[in-house]
Amino acid sequence: MSGLSPDGGSASANDDFDFSHRGSDRRDQPTPRFSKYSFLGGRRRKVRRNEEREGTFVDRYSLRLWIMAVWVCLMNVGDSYFTLVHLQAGGVELNPIADWLLEQGRAPFVLYKSALITLAVLVLCVHKNFYLARIGLWVASGTYTVLVLYHLSLFE
Repeated sequence: MSGLSPDGGSASANDDFDFSHRGSDRRDQPTPRFSKYSFLGGRRRKVRRNEEREGTFVDRYSLRLWIMAVWVCLMNVGDSYFTLVHLQAGGVELNPIADWLLEQGRAPFVLYKSALITLAVLVLCVHKNFYLARIGLWVASGTYTVLVLYHLSLFE
């Protein structure tokens, strides 16, 4: 009776195969917040089960998420540019942190502001399966878009 196991069930080719050579199962532990795959060629795009979604980490990100992250960074650059243009025309910076950065010079203002926002966006992307991070990305995207539109309206 080949094809049946001693308990009456059907036998498979894997019953006699030794899986121990493969080491531990990588799925035994959750994906870490940061790993060698975090931004370069990750392996997990989404969680296996929907009930696991909230509060888990993945190491591959959707095109939609990258587009939103790049959008926020581009709007930040636009905000920096228009801030400098309006200040040259006699405008006043109302944000005290941005005002302090402007006292350091134009290049440091743009570099520090861009680095700070890029770092914040990357943290939000890594935490994309956390409710507050998703809200933060949408708020940042909307806020910077409105801010750039406001800058553009000042030209009229």
